Amino acid sequence: MRHPVILAGLLGLSLLVGCRTKPPPNHADVREQGLTNVMVPSAWKAGGESAGITDDWLATFEDEQLDALVREAITNNFDLRISAIRVEQAAHYVELAKAGLRPSVALAGTGGIKAGGGGDVSSALQGIIIAASWEPDLWGRLRYGRNAAQAQHASAQADFEFARQSMAAGTARSWFTATETLLQRQTAEEMVRAARELLTLAEQRQRVGIGDEQEVALARANLGGFEDTARQARFAYDQALRALELLLGRYPAAELQARSELTKLPGAVPAGMPLEMLERRPDLVAAERRVAAAFNRVGEAKAARLPRLTLNISGGAISSEVVELKSDFKNPTGGAGARLIAPIYQGGALKAQVEIRTSEQKQAVAEYGRMALRALGDVENALAASQTLAEREPILRQNLADNQRALQLAQEAYRVGRGDLRAVQQQQLNVHAARLALLRVQSEQLTQRVNLHLALGGGWEMPAVEQANATTKQEN
Repeated sequence: MRHPVILAGLLGLSLLVGCRTKPPPNHADVREQGLTNVMVPSAWKAGGESAGITDDWLATFEDEQLDALVREAITNNFDLRISAIRVEQAAHYVELAKAGLRPSVALAGTGGIKAGGGGDVSSALQGIIIAASWEPDLWGRLRYGRNAAQAQHASAQADFEFARQSMAAGTARSWFTATETLLQRQTAEEMVRAARELLTLAEQRQRVGIGDEQEVALARANLGGFEDTARQARFAYDQALRALELLLGRYPAAELQARSELTKLPGAVPAGMPLEMLERRPDLVAAERRVAAAFNRVGEAKAARLPRLTLNISGGAISSEVVELKSDFKNPTGGAGARLIAPIYQGGALKAQVEIRTSEQKQAVAEYGRMALRALGDVENALAASQTLAEREPILRQNLADNQRALQLAQEAYRVGRGDLRAVQQQQLNVHAARLALLRVQSEQLTQRVNLHLALGGGWEMPAVEQANATTKQEN
């Protein structure tokens, strides 16, 4: 009974002596440390509705094909698969860190077949022993390590979520770009047809004697320029399709068919408040968790400078036909004990380890500040860009209408012999440029809308609770 009493006393002592770990900095502390000298306003300077940030932004575009493409990309994209594997690895590291807090148990045995006058010739003893050891976490070293692993796991999960959001946003942007390049190709092909008609008219004018060979040459050169533009537009469209197919995990064959018109721009987006964005955006959550992990690594390094206590207990049965055991030896046998290791001098390695971990924590805080400030800039830029694009669109619409009317008048004047071919060609270029400028602004509005959702940290899926409620309503 003596050994169990001793072991129980040691266990009780270790539990009494063991100290609690310190909690890592909370969100407000990390923000204050990371955004030093940065005053975060209560509302966005570039405007935007102050209502809370909403999820399920993908549905606002009302594009079923886009919905399907995003889900395909989320399922098949290889970058996301790699990110998901990192989350799995981080979860395993958590289990590994937790294992250090638990007792370890081992079973050992030796023996052999008796031959002649002896037993196992490789050992003087035969028997089986089971032993357990446990290191009480007196100073929190193991718990700090576990906490750090858990924070790293949470960081990997948040990084994966932001990667999913980025993949959804990237797919949407690529889809809009594919539609834009398709419309650019169609515009270029329309200009080719107009240039051919102009060449035909120039040839007719030459035949009836009111035109000359120079006009025909100019018309033919104009046609060649637009044909080259059309080829470039077709190439750009194919490249846009290949880029989208790669995101989807498909072979880049440029076989996907884009929409024949741009997706309609949804209504205004609730942008919430800057502090709300900082607390919900997944990449900032991941950065904050990395600060927590670094904080726990500092605690782990500091605790490593203190003594370690290991408790042991074992029991088993041993016999020997080679060695004579003590006269008072009895089976089964067992025992309990403890081992204390106190680091005294290791050449400054333990101190350096604390300084390294402390420096890593400072780096993590600075990294959070850099990312947070950049995230604030992402939202402000997206809001400002959206407002500017909304102001430009009606101007460009009117500009296109005016240029189309001017082209119509120039063509009529040329047909009746009162105008010059150069004026018609120049006006064709003006109409082409006006169409492309309007198309660029309309496509950029869609892109900036996606950028705003991503910058705000809005999810592309309906939240699980809302989705369940919607399903229930549909079933009822």
